[in-house]
Amino acid sequence: MSSTHTAPARAAAAGVLFDGLLPQPPDAVLAVSKMFREDPRPAKIDVGVGVYRDANGHTPVFAAMKAAEARLLETQETKAYLGPEGDFGYLERLSPIIFGRGAAADLFGVQTPGGTGALRLAAELAHAGRPGARVWLGAPSWPIHAPIFAEAGLEVISFRHFDPQTQALTFDETLAALKGAQAGDVVLLHGCCHNPSGADPDLDQWRALTEVILERGLTPLIDLAYQGLGVGLDEDAAGLRLVLEAVDNAMVAYSCDKNFGLYRERTGALFVRARAHAEVVRTNILKIARCAWSMPPDHGAAAVRVILEDEALTALWRGELEGQRARLQAVREMLADADPRFEPIRSQRGMFSMLALSAAQVEALRRDHAVYMTGNGRINIAGLRAETIGPFAAAYDAVLRDTKA
Repeated sequence: MSSTHTAPARAAAAGVLFDGLLPQPPDAVLAVSKMFREDPRPAKIDVGVGVYRDANGHTPVFAAMKAAEARLLETQETKAYLGPEGDFGYLERLSPIIFGRGAAADLFGVQTPGGTGALRLAAELAHAGRPGARVWLGAPSWPIHAPIFAEAGLEVISFRHFDPQTQALTFDETLAALKGAQAGDVVLLHGCCHNPSGADPDLDQWRALTEVILERGLTPLIDLAYQGLGVGLDEDAAGLRLVLEAVDNAMVAYSCDKNFGLYRERTGALFVRARAHAEVVRTNILKIARCAWSMPPDHGAAAVRVILEDEALTALWRGELEGQRARLQAVREMLADADPRFEPIRSQRGMFSMLALSAAQVEALRRDHAVYMTGNGRINIAGLRAETIGPFAAAYDAVLRDTKA
């Protein structure tokens, strides 16, 4: 076989492809996890990584999930591809939990690789429908929200949503910001258990948000990643359902990773309502999904379906989820009792809260007290246990006394 290209010429040409790449910083949460693992101190505390942990510090597999997986092992007859929509039974059974019975009739759903896959699919759909569309994003938010939207070609508009100093929503600022949005813009809303603050709107505030969405002609993209870990399954979806009752266009990114304990199975869904464009939206979603991951992974969604098809397994799952929710609330109560400065944490919801700490104070907690959290002061409530509440509170007090924010 002959070629006019010499080996050095081919090597030089090959190098051109990557010449424009710049080094990227490591993921902040994963970096904290690595430092924690490498710390030899026996009394170290990890409130960084965002997974549920029980009172023994373990991330358990739900008993309902174990039973569903055993049933799949016995009865599943094929590993053939799913269609691009995913497991229809999974989507059908999940819908009433999210939206209430009968409320999802005009929503098109597809299975996705986790809630992150659902968000990226929603972002790609928004860009396809309105190239460079603007997404309004309250700050602070999950750190991956803005990069997902930017990578999909959307313009991210940030506004202040929460004040760590007062531990309160800056709701007037939120409404003022959204009143400057334009028709066709997207607004990202956390369905419940806000990450990183734990501070959720009440129903009156959800109503006010809905009024602005309707007034400005916005499309809500609701990220519901922690349903059932706040107040309860129905209560945690109340704000979402209120918005969905009013709007013609909406996107909902859903994750089963937390409330079914399926972290490594990456099990999610995207639901879209587009009343004037339902069919064209459906075909575009399927095209984008086909090009992104072709067919979604099966196992996690199939196990969720098995649970939700069986009344006994559903009851078992609900009970286990309620146990996790109750533990999170109990830790919040213990923290608030341990130090009055933690009192606002008592009324927040879900796995996370955000302390008003500087980067230097976070570093001091890690260096001097073996307490690990992300640099913005977000703590995973589930990372604490009854025996670590006191040391955590003492470390927090020491750092506040020894350093300045």
